[in-house]
Amino acid sequence: MAKVKYYYDSETLSYRKIESSKGYITKVIVLSTLGGLLLMFIGFIAFSQFLKTPEQLAQERELENLKLNYEVLDKRLDESSHILSQLQERDNNIYRKYFEANPIPEEQRKAGFGGVNRYKYLDGFDNSAMIKSATKKIDILSKQMVVQSKSLDEIVSLAKEKETMLASIPAIMPVKKEESYVSSGFKYRMHPILKIRKFHKGMDFTAPIGTPIYATGNGTVSLARRSPTFGKVVYIDHGFGYRTVYAHMSKIATRRGRKVKRGDLIGYVGNTGRSVAPHLHYEVHKNGRAVNPINFYYGDLTPEEFLAVQIASEKEGQSYD
Repeated sequence: MAKVKYYYDSETLSYRKIESSKGYITKVIVLSTLGGLLLMFIGFIAFSQFLKTPEQLAQERELENLKLNYEVLDKRLDESSHILSQLQERDNNIYRKYFEANPIPEEQRKAGFGGVNRYKYLDGFDNSAMIKSATKKIDILSKQMVVQSKSLDEIVSLAKEKETMLASIPAIMPVKKEESYVSSGFKYRMHPILKIRKFHKGMDFTAPIGTPIYATGNGTVSLARRSPTFGKVVYIDHGFGYRTVYAHMSKIATRRGRKVKRGDLIGYVGNTGRSVAPHLHYEVHKNGRAVNPINFYYGDLTPEEFLAVQIASEKEGQSYD
């Protein structure tokens, strides 16, 4: 039951009942309704910030999932990059050195990723920095994998040639160790004929005339003749940048163009050319440069025998050429 409202009439000094007109009641109802609707609208707007549609919630879950996947991908890229870095180090310092291939420079492995901002198209997103970082890592990793793949292809090719290379590289003494001794090594010493201090580019093995001389590795005889300096001399091209020289022979037992194997007889110790006593002058060349032959006797010397030959080669003994 609605409450009855009164007002005080000062003229009659009494309370009189307030009579509500229909217009007033209608106005109150309309205003109340509008006020209620306004409050409902404001409440809906405010509440809608906390209450989201299923589609919005699904999109937010998908974005969070993508962000999480990007973070996982970024970590996996870092791990893959670390593994590839280790492989690159082994490739340069072990595989390529073992097969005598030049290491791949760091600039070549990481070329093509400086200067131009190639990832500008990824700017403007909420997670642009993360997306650009992952994209750049993928590009660098892909480039490095291509370079490394080509390097491994080269290593495989070299490995297939390894058996041939090992058979070709000089690996034994040119005369039997029990039939000779080292009289001069790879060093500066006084030349017995010219009487000047001169670098000796090989090793001299003193032995009786007629002592057999053997090829120290597989190869092709590139020269077999007499020369004013080396007397009767044989050159063998072993391939892979190696060449050996056998000088001062008394007799040559091979010919130019002949294929020889390690241990084949190619001549006999003599005293021909610029020589003052029977001996074999033996040289090893790698890529056109004379190298110390003592590093190429691992095929038939024990560690103790190698040490004895090394000590003998370093002594200032008699020089014969």
